[in-house]
Amino acid sequence: MADIGSWMSDQKNQTAEVKKEQKPDKKKRGWSTLLLVVLLLLVVLVGAGMAFYFTIVFDLPRLTTLKDYQPYITSEVYSEDEVLIGEFFIEKRTVVSLSQMSRFLPKAFIAAEDARFFEHGGVDYWRILGAAFRNIDALKVVQGGSTITQQIAKSFFLTPEKSFTRKVKEVILAQRIEHYLTKNEILLLYLNQIYLGEGAYGVGAASTTYFGKPVQNLTLAECAILAGLPPSPNNLSPLRNPQKARERQLYVLNRMVERKMISPEQAQKAQAEEIKLRPRGPKGYHDAPFVVEQVRLYVEQKHGKDLLYKGGLKIYTTINSRLQKAAQKAVQKGLEEFESRGGKGKGREAIEGALIALEPQSGFILAMVGGRDYSASQFNRATQAKRQAGSAFKPIVYAAALDKGFTPATLVVDEPFSYEDVPGKDPWQPQNYDREFWGPITVRKALTFSRNVPTVRIAQSIGVDYLIGYAGNLGIKTKLEPNLSLALGSANVSLLELTRAFGVFAAQGYRADPVLISQIQDKDGNVVEETEPSSVEVISPQTCYLITSLMQSVIQEGTGQRARALGRPAAGKTGTTNDTRDAWFIGYLPHKLVAGAWVGYDIEKSLGTHETGAVAALPLWLEFMKEAATDMPVEDFAVPDGVVFVKIDKETGEPMASMRWVKSGKVLFECFKEGTEPSADGPTPSGVKRLPDEEIPKIR
Repeated sequence: MADIGSWMSDQKNQTAEVKKEQKPDKKKRGWSTLLLVVLLLLVVLVGAGMAFYFTIVFDLPRLTTLKDYQPYITSEVYSEDEVLIGEFFIEKRTVVSLSQMSRFLPKAFIAAEDARFFEHGGVDYWRILGAAFRNIDALKVVQGGSTITQQIAKSFFLTPEKSFTRKVKEVILAQRIEHYLTKNEILLLYLNQIYLGEGAYGVGAASTTYFGKPVQNLTLAECAILAGLPPSPNNLSPLRNPQKARERQLYVLNRMVERKMISPEQAQKAQAEEIKLRPRGPKGYHDAPFVVEQVRLYVEQKHGKDLLYKGGLKIYTTINSRLQKAAQKAVQKGLEEFESRGGKGKGREAIEGALIALEPQSGFILAMVGGRDYSASQFNRATQAKRQAGSAFKPIVYAAALDKGFTPATLVVDEPFSYEDVPGKDPWQPQNYDREFWGPITVRKALTFSRNVPTVRIAQSIGVDYLIGYAGNLGIKTKLEPNLSLALGSANVSLLELTRAFGVFAAQGYRADPVLISQIQDKDGNVVEETEPSSVEVISPQTCYLITSLMQSVIQEGTGQRARALGRPAAGKTGTTNDTRDAWFIGYLPHKLVAGAWVGYDIEKSLGTHETGAVAALPLWLEFMKEAATDMPVEDFAVPDGVVFVKIDKETGEPMASMRWVKSGKVLFECFKEGTEPSADGPTPSGVKRLPDEEIPKIR
C-alpha cells in the first residue's frame, strides 16, 4: 500500500511539473497569435492603403493639358481708336504672360497665398501644421494650408467638394505638377486661372474689371488689392466692400514687407495711394452697349457662339470712342430737356431717343445710341425701329426733282390741292403745317420752310414710281408704298437708312454701305474677317451740291435755324409727322460727318403740339455736332465742276438783268447745273431797284 501511495504521489508531482512546463508554452502561443493578428491587420491596412492609393492614382487625370493650356478666353470689342468698349465671355479671362504683368503682381500673390512657393515641392507641410494649430486655437477654420500648386490641381482637375479623398488627390497631383512644370509655369497658370470676383478670371481680366487698365500698368497698391481677393473674391471686392478690400490690401503689403519683397517705404507709399476704381456696369457692355449688342448679333450669327464666347476674338469696330460718348451725352441731355418741358412717362411710355453718326465716304458708323437706357431696353431704335420719316424725307423728293429738270429757282405752287389717291374714296387734300398757302414759291423756299403742298405737287410731277426708285438708289431699303403721301414721309424707315441716304449728299453722290466691324482677329492675332469700305456713285456731285445748298437754307433761315448755333457751314432737314409722334433731324458737315437724331415714344403717342423736329430732335444733333466738330477745320462745301451761279430774284426766281435790277428787293446768287441756268439777258423789269454788291446775300 505504501508503494501504491508513493507511486501516486510521484504521479501527482510529475503532473504538477508538466503543468508548470506547459504554462509558458501557452503564453508564447498567445503572443504569437496576437503578433500574427497584428501582422495580418498591417498587411490588410497596407494592402487597403495601396489599393486606395492605386485606385486614386489610376483615376487621376493626365497633366498634359497643363502644357497645352487652352482656357475660355474673353472676346473683346474695341473702338477704332482701340478703346475697349465691350466683352463677350463665359469666363471673363484675358491670358497674359508673366513678362506682361507688373513686377509687383506675382510677388503680391505669393506673399498672400504661398510665401514658401519657391521652397516647397507642391505641399507645404509646415504651413499645414501651422494652419492646423491656428484653426484649433480659434475653434474654426481661419487659415488654409493649400499651396498655389494645390490650388492649380484643384482648379484644373478636381471638384470643389470637401472630402478626404479629394484632398489626397490634390496632394498627389500637386507633387506631380511640381515635377511636370517649372515654378514659373505653375505661377503663370495660377495667375491666369484664378477667380477674382465680379466675373473676372485671371489677373488680366481683373485688372480691366476693377481698374480699367492693362495688367502691366498696375501700381503696387492695385496689385495688393488683387492679391487680397482669392480667399473670398466677391466678399472682398473693392467695388462691393471697399473697407474689407482695404484691410486685405494692408495685409498683403505687410506680408510683402515681411518677405523682403518690398521696402517699408514702398508699402507706406502704396497705402497712401488713392485707388481709382472702374464703375460697375452691365455685364460685358461698357461704354457703347447698343454697339456691342449689334456686334454680338452679327458675330454670333456668322461665326457661332463658341468662337464668340470662348475664342478670345479681338473685334475692332469703326466707332470713335470720343464721338460715342458725345452721342450718349447728347441723347441723355436732349431727352432730359424734353421732360423738363412736361414730357413724362415710365416704361414703354417713357420718352426715347436715338442718334447715329456716319463717315459719308466710307459708311463707317462712328457713333450709335439706340435708346436712353440699355439696361431698361435693349431695343435699338437707331437700326431696328421703323418710324414715319415725316418731312425728313423731303430732301429725297427734291433731289429726285433736281434730276428731273427742276432747279432751285423753279416756281412751284403752294395752293389748295386735292388728289384722288384711292378710287371711290374722298380725295386727299394735303395741308401745310401752318394751314396757310403762300402761292407760287421757288423750290428753295419750299424746302427751306418745309411746305407740304408744293412737295406733293413735285412728287406728282416727277412720278411716285420714279421717286421710289430714287430713294432705293440712295439706300432706303424699306418697301415704299406707291402713293403721293410718300412725299411727306408717310413711309416707315430706320434712322440708319435715312441717315445713310443723307450721307450720299454729303459724299458728293457716292453711296457707301454702313460698316460697324472693320476687322476680327483670333486669339493668335490672325485676321478672321476684314471689311474694306465700298461705295458706288449713284447720283451726280452737281445734284448733291444743289440739294446741299437747299438744306443750308433750311438751317440759315428755315425750320432748322437752331443749328446755326454750330457756327459753321452745315446742311440738314427737320422732320415732324402730322400727329407729332416722331421728331427727326438729319444733317451733315462738309465731307466728314453725317448724323441723324430721332425722338419719340415706343408706343403710338404724340410728343405734344409744339414738339417738332426742330424743338425735340435738332437739339440732340446740335449737342453732338458741337463736340464732334471741335477738331474739324471750318470749311465750306466744295463746289464741283458743272455748277454755275446766277443772280436771281430770291422770291420770283427770275434772273436779274445785266444791271442787277430786282422786283422783291432780295437778290441771291443761286446755284444751277450748268446748262439749266436761266438767262440774265433781256429787258430790265419796271418798278425794281438796284442793290449794291455788298448787300447781295450768300448762302453760307
